[in-house]
Amino acid sequence: MREIKYLLISSFFFVLLFACNNDSDEREEPEIDFLEIKIKPNTVYQTIHAFGASDAWITQYVGKNWPLQKRDQIADLLFSKEFNTNGNPKGIGLNNWRFNIGAGSFYQGGNSGISDIWRRAESFMYNGIYNWEAQEGQRWFLNAAKLRGVNHFTAFSNSPPVDLTKNGKAHSSGGAAANLSIENYGKYADFLVEVVKQMKNNYGIEFDNISPFNEPQWDWKGGQEGTPWLNDEIANVSKVLDAKLQEQNLNTKIEIAESGKLNYLYENADKTGRASQIQEFFDSSSANYIGDLASMNHKIAGHSYYTTHGTATLIDVRRKVLSEIRNVDPSLEFLMTEYCILENNSEINGNGRDLGIDAALYLARVIHADLTVANASSWSWWLAVSPYDYKDGLVYIDNDKNDGQVYDSKLLWAFGNYSRFIDEGYQRVDLSRSDNQSVDQSINGLLVSAYKSPVGSKIVVVFVNQRNIGIPIKIGIDGKQTYTGKRYQTSAVKGDNLAVKEILSEDSVWTIPSRSLVTIVLE
Repeated sequence: MREIKYLLISSFFFVLLFACNNDSDEREEPEIDFLEIKIKPNTVYQTIHAFGASDAWITQYVGKNWPLQKRDQIADLLFSKEFNTNGNPKGIGLNNWRFNIGAGSFYQGGNSGISDIWRRAESFMYNGIYNWEAQEGQRWFLNAAKLRGVNHFTAFSNSPPVDLTKNGKAHSSGGAAANLSIENYGKYADFLVEVVKQMKNNYGIEFDNISPFNEPQWDWKGGQEGTPWLNDEIANVSKVLDAKLQEQNLNTKIEIAESGKLNYLYENADKTGRASQIQEFFDSSSANYIGDLASMNHKIAGHSYYTTHGTATLIDVRRKVLSEIRNVDPSLEFLMTEYCILENNSEINGNGRDLGIDAALYLARVIHADLTVANASSWSWWLAVSPYDYKDGLVYIDNDKNDGQVYDSKLLWAFGNYSRFIDEGYQRVDLSRSDNQSVDQSINGLLVSAYKSPVGSKIVVVFVNQRNIGIPIKIGIDGKQTYTGKRYQTSAVKGDNLAVKEILSEDSVWTIPSRSLVTIVLE
């Protein structure tokens, strides 16, 4: 008879497995050090709907001017679910594409007050005239996404069209309230409804969601298109838009409120009248309650900016988001709809393009926290394509509006460890670790999360190893004695981008390399 004992060894968390034989010629078997992860598929959390990115603003030039071969290369990196001849994914398989409805600053040129011409956007309406041939480059990427299987589309507006704004600009003058007068609420709603209708009728793109407000907490006095919004302004415009969507029998839902920081979802902080947005919009006792509108998406959207450093803040903010949702309306979903690395802190600096693994691991930790602590049901990056010397892109290009080189990044492939394999309808499930580390204890070390398919027995496990050492792993699944699995790895090594590795089984002990991400697909 054999007795298996697990002993915690060393200063971190490996487990020593050894066996003892009760016979007189007792001999010790070889020692195997590993961390055991036990998946518990019967304990489920949120359902995952989508992983996405935004077309703003770069695709307006790339999709229109760049050579077709390079456009297709970029689209494949973002949307493809195919594998190459080596069995590696061609792209990260995004299933949500966020389309920026421009306000028309492009046509104003230098008079727009936006110095960076990449950030000036076209519009489907200018000088009172609709032009459905506008935003050609963005429309190319919409179609490229659809052709590659993307099935969720969100249209978002940073500013009402300049025809409608108070100051005739796509950015605010004062910053205290919306750059839109009350008498133009209906016209703004009409414009948004027309965009939804015409994109469906002319180009076959049906938007799941329309997002009329973006980061309403910021003053948006220049630099890019944008306007602040007070909570009562958001509520009133949403009511007008809801009525018009219903009149046109459109299925598109209203998405709110794209909060600039996650803490504005649950507290006023420094933005009285523009924050506490879970309670303001989804508590039936609130004067700004709009949760019962027929066209309102029963979800609250926020952005993860400026809440990711240090790790205690990262976890605390997301726990408070989940707590506020449970207090106000437990059926409400949380969407993380925009993030890139803007922070300048002791760990990372938003300035400077970084195609390597360090920025990618920082990103992966944010995704992990949003999914496992705040229970986000979808997650989206900001610029899908970037020409900037900044940590804001998935795919990078030369700063040229007509042609140039295309560069993938470890940011892209790190995101792909989630987006490529966790398909729509997967549920996050519970797990245990033989080192018994809590979320707080593991947040700077090895991160693990697991997701099961809505049908069949497929399970996806994502590992993020932030340590400078390799960590041996063994996976078990409650109620399942045998399985086979594939390992996809992203590391600092060139070409190690969701690279397929060996087939695994329930007996396998394998090592996640230092400073790397690994996704295991088990069946």
